[in-house]
Amino acid sequence: MATTLSPSKLHAADVARTASVGLRTRKLRATLSALGIMIGIAAMVGVLGLSESSKSDLLAQLDRLGTNLITVQAGGGIGLGSGQLPDEAAAMVSRIGPVEQTSSISEVDAKVYRNDLVPVGQSGGITVQAVDLNLLDTLAGTLADGAFLNEATAQYPTTVLGAVAAERLGIDDVNGTQLVWLGEEWFTVVGVLDEFALNPDLDRAALIGSAAAETFLDHDNIPSSILVRADPAFVDDVMGVLAATANPENPEEIEVDRPTDALEAREAADDAFTALFLGLGAVALLVGGVGIANVMVISVLERRSEIGLRRALGATKRHVALQFLGEALLLAGIGGVGGVVLGYGVTTVYANLRGWATLVPPIAIAGGIVAAILIGAIAGLYPAIRAARMSPTEALRTG
Repeated sequence: MATTLSPSKLHAADVARTASVGLRTRKLRATLSALGIMIGIAAMVGVLGLSESSKSDLLAQLDRLGTNLITVQAGGGIGLGSGQLPDEAAAMVSRIGPVEQTSSISEVDAKVYRNDLVPVGQSGGITVQAVDLNLLDTLAGTLADGAFLNEATAQYPTTVLGAVAAERLGIDDVNGTQLVWLGEEWFTVVGVLDEFALNPDLDRAALIGSAAAETFLDHDNIPSSILVRADPAFVDDVMGVLAATANPENPEEIEVDRPTDALEAREAADDAFTALFLGLGAVALLVGGVGIANVMVISVLERRSEIGLRRALGATKRHVALQFLGEALLLAGIGGVGGVVLGYGVTTVYANLRGWATLVPPIAIAGGIVAAILIGAIAGLYPAIRAARMSPTEALRTG
């Protein structure tokens, strides 16, 4: 009576064990191939993580500063007006319904020096701006030291320095005795500001009260710009009427913009660089896949005698194909896991240096490992098929 033999089976544990043989016997070659995959995956995970961390920091900054700040200023140059706003511009703008707060700034024709012995040409590029008391609240600014102008100090020769101006003047703290030579007058420094994210020009300025500018510097206080905080729901509507409100006779001479647009433009630029670096990561991943394919093809050629012996002992074509495909997948999987760990580590270190929260999207981690395995499967498919097609006699004869 004839008996039917059941087909041989290769269990998952057997596949893993036989697939690891080639890696264990060719450690340097396997390490270099896995390194190619690792670099590609690390690049992709790192880029996505840094992009997400940067974006999170930017969104937090926008939430803190608000997207409802609008700047109104006069145009300058041929055909753009005198470069000055009408005297009543700030009052007229404040009457717009959705406008919540306004603050006017007037540029003063004066220089600032550490003392009266500094040569005139060495002003350090510090400007003088006459401001009202609403400025700090309107810009959501903060003080590094001292106090901002109030109703009393704004009447007298006192000044608050922007962050850059204070650094250039060598003033890092306020003790009530710090003086600067401002417009041929001694002014007492009462405060130093932190950097303004939405108005960096003020970082390089000495701020004085409008009343002090008129009394001590004979300044006319015509506003050079007006800062406007509007109801967030009506920002676009307010921007549409600001020019005509600030200068009804010549609205075309008025420039209206939103400072946070610059931050959003920066994010758009970051997105472009993210796409670029993702492309470079994909190229590195492709190179890693080619490396795996190359290693597997060479491995098949070098191990023909092993393939022939296994076939002679009863291994089927499927068993041989699974062995070499499993080897490629194992190699890619090691590179993928290592790449994810490396990419996460790079993201963490850089984010901490920049003061960002570390955010690596889960899709970057899962996608990195999946991408590595897919690359390994594609790279190992041809060598596996080639190994499986070898006949035992041919493999043993040429091995």
